[in-house]
Amino acid sequence: CISRQLWWGHRIPAFYCRECGYMMVEHEMPDVCPKCGSSRIEQDPDTLDTWFSSALWPFSTLGWPEQTEDLKYFYPTDVLVTGYDIIFFWVARMIFSGVEHMEKEPFKYVFIHGIVRDAQGRKMSKSLGNGIDPLEIIEQYGTDALRYALTIGNSPGNDLRFSTEKVEAARNFANKIWNASRFVLMNFDTGLDFSKADPGKFTVADKWILSRINTLAKEVTENLERFELGVALQKLYEFIWEEFCDWYIELVKPRLYDNESPARLEAQYVLNYVLSGAMKLLHPYMPFITAEIYSNLINDDESIMISKWPEFREEYVYPEAEGKMQLIMEAIRNIRNIRAEMNVPPSRKAKLIFVTGSTEGRETLSEAKPFFERLAGASDVQVQSGKEGIPADAVASILAGAEVYIPLEDLIDIEKELERLEKEKANLEKELERVDGKLSNEGFVAKAPPKVIEEERAKQAKYREMYDKVTERLNSLKK
Repeated sequence: CISRQLWWGHRIPAFYCRECGYMMVEHEMPDVCPKCGSSRIEQDPDTLDTWFSSALWPFSTLGWPEQTEDLKYFYPTDVLVTGYDIIFFWVARMIFSGVEHMEKEPFKYVFIHGIVRDAQGRKMSKSLGNGIDPLEIIEQYGTDALRYALTIGNSPGNDLRFSTEKVEAARNFANKIWNASRFVLMNFDTGLDFSKADPGKFTVADKWILSRINTLAKEVTENLERFELGVALQKLYEFIWEEFCDWYIELVKPRLYDNESPARLEAQYVLNYVLSGAMKLLHPYMPFITAEIYSNLINDDESIMISKWPEFREEYVYPEAEGKMQLIMEAIRNIRNIRAEMNVPPSRKAKLIFVTGSTEGRETLSEAKPFFERLAGASDVQVQSGKEGIPADAVASILAGAEVYIPLEDLIDIEKELERLEKEKANLEKELERVDGKLSNEGFVAKAPPKVIEEERAKQAKYREMYDKVTERLNSLKK
């Protein structure tokens, strides 16, 4: 049924002869009945349902039927964003109305989102009393936090379960960004001139974070163009929280605190560049906090809203630095884990002995000595190609392409170390079993792209090497 008994709307263009009952459908009210000649004619009092009026929205709001400048510029548009429950009611009618009246479809893409449900997955309704007042949420947590919570982890067309825990996590993320930005700005000198920054003074950490934000800009742009809003936001979250705040800021602190550091300006430049880029990429999701932070960073833009979107830059591609930092960060994580497992107090420093057959690996680990001292509680860092001079009771951890030994002397519990290595061996056995199973599967090898097969073989070689080293370490401790 398309008719409605409403006070407002487009009246149905059906006319009835009050003499003979003949029905006519015309653009204008006829003067006489074509059947009996009577002039006693009346229009149907009902209106078309509201979706017929809404169907005219793409062009009627722009001055149609007049050919206004707005109509010429904005019709057709690019994207319509809507829920899946009104595809037939609204989207389909806009398309056929646009084709009929404008001779072209009103939009290029339709981005279909799901419905916001409660934490139990139920549709929000007055009868259930599970509705959420967004103004109350905004008052408590902020607009940015609500926007973030409604986007993270969501994919096109899927319903979203709303919970205050998600909004709280979003607020924590906003606080993390705010505190990191305050730290950065507190360590900027008055009258900084970044044109004097020398790329030749960039450290491995500088190159790594520049390369990462470069890749991130490319990936986030691609995700947004494919309408993968949740995927893009997850990448931004991981980069800002983990790589920028937890790693880069910690790595760069010694240079910031040392006014005489020859690479202090470069550290400040990289912090400003990376934070500015991250705020631009995050701006569509969290516009208020990003605009406030960006306005206090060093740039020539009037506003973040009209600044240039970050683009991929070839000069900031540093694959070598990324590889080196992966090794350094893996080593620091493993050392921290060992210390935590052994309940070693943060105040106690320990000597680190790295063993690797790779010349590049030895150079990387040697250059990273300040990082290990600051972030891994190292009293001394020794890098060598063989295992000579390593105490038999030293705690070991296997890295990709290297091993690290920590002589904890009488703090070490041999039984606990054996238990840890057995667990690591069991995990590696599972990984080897999984990757061996894949590569021995004829169907997988026949259908998978060569790149995927290559990656699996590389994993197999890496896990095999790590397994052999763990086994060797276990045998040496059991002697």
